[in-house]
Amino acid sequence: MPHLISGGARSGKSRHAETLALAHPGPVTYFATAELRGGDAEFAARVEHHRARRPPGWALEEVGRELAAALRRHDTADGLLLIDCLGMWLMRFFTEDGFDEAAYLAERGALLAALAALRGEALLVSNEVGWGVVSGDRETRRFVDELGRLNQQVAAVCQRVTLVACGLPLILKGERA
Repeated sequence: MPHLISGGARSGKSRHAETLALAHPGPVTYFATAELRGGDAEFAARVEHHRARRPPGWALEEVGRELAAALRRHDTADGLLLIDCLGMWLMRFFTEDGFDEAAYLAERGALLAALAALRGEALLVSNEVGWGVVSGDRETRRFVDELGRLNQQVAAVCQRVTLVACGLPLILKGERA
């Protein structure tokens, strides 16, 4: 059963997903989607903070664009897949040459199909980024639009959707665990 967990920056969404994963009785595979680019020490510190919180017993897969294939490889009936996060995964399709729309659309379709066919459970963390002002930057607007569409499409295939604000989970779809 896929479960989308969304929220703003520092809302507690990753912590909430990790708490749910810690309670899972079977194996957990953590999918790290962030790509460290060119000497951003603050972002590297954020990634390290996430690494330090993960229990040593969780399997780790650092994924690139091929998230759906990685999910299919690790999907088991008793397992839980924790994907953190869809926003960082989407960023992989934004390059110096612009947005790689064809590759993204193919991978997004593969991801939605993989989620619909899961045998085990999945927690997908994503950012809720469209609540602010419309950016003056074209690339940022494109990212916000694409992530908003992705979140809607993932939510449609999930049995549960939770919004986290101020560290508090609010169930938008599905029943309480």
